[in-house]
Amino acid sequence: MKVSVVVPAYNEEKLLPQSLASIRQAMQAFDAPGWSAELIVCDNNSTDRTPVVAAAAGAKVVFEPVNQISRARNAGAAQAAGDWLVFVDADSFPSKALFRETRELIAGGRCLAGGSTVAYEHAPSGGALAIGVWNAVSRLSKWAAGSFIFCETAAFRESGGFSEELYASEEIELFRRLKRMARRKRMAIVILHRHPILTSDRKLQLYRWRDLWSFLARVIVTRGRTLRNRSDCYPWYDGRR
Repeated sequence: MKVSVVVPAYNEEKLLPQSLASIRQAMQAFDAPGWSAELIVCDNNSTDRTPVVAAAAGAKVVFEPVNQISRARNAGAAQAAGDWLVFVDADSFPSKALFRETRELIAGGRCLAGGSTVAYEHAPSGGALAIGVWNAVSRLSKWAAGSFIFCETAAFRESGGFSEELYASEEIELFRRLKRMARRKRMAIVILHRHPILTSDRKLQLYRWRDLWSFLARVIVTRGRTLRNRSDCYPWYDGRR
């Protein structure tokens, strides 16, 4: 069994070293049953030292010139040789325990795809409430957060991967399709919760709550059309880090 860990990265030289170190350590969980694993970083047209940092960490570096999270993930997955794909965001820090639990699910043979609940590194009270609500929705709806996703490679390719029409929430749209596929194949979608993925709270530090709630309101009012506009999804694309 081979697992490919794919990390999309746009101007991530500040957090990428810590993230890749965490991923490397977590990947040791795949060693016990004799599995192999590869680490792929997709440089999404960064203007900083992101590709240099990735190469120094021993990752296979893939380049995607169009600045879009969906395209970066798809480009990394296209170069993957693993039977399973694991997507980890460049500002997230998985534990070995999370990867071990993922390995056990894969080995069980009944899981098609999944994700994990999320924990912030330094969450203010409002952030803790927001992440608590998301985690509840995630587990109930079987929607994975983009910070940690695992999926059988064949199923990912059959689904068409992440929608390149969306600039945000592409992971939710993907899991809607994967859930339908899982029902047809009589397999499971699993959201792990015992070892949440630790992720940076930098958006809460860089943007005002008013800005974030305003974005969410526009998504609701436009019935998701906002997600198809890069400039409207500025918290992911304006380059602030």
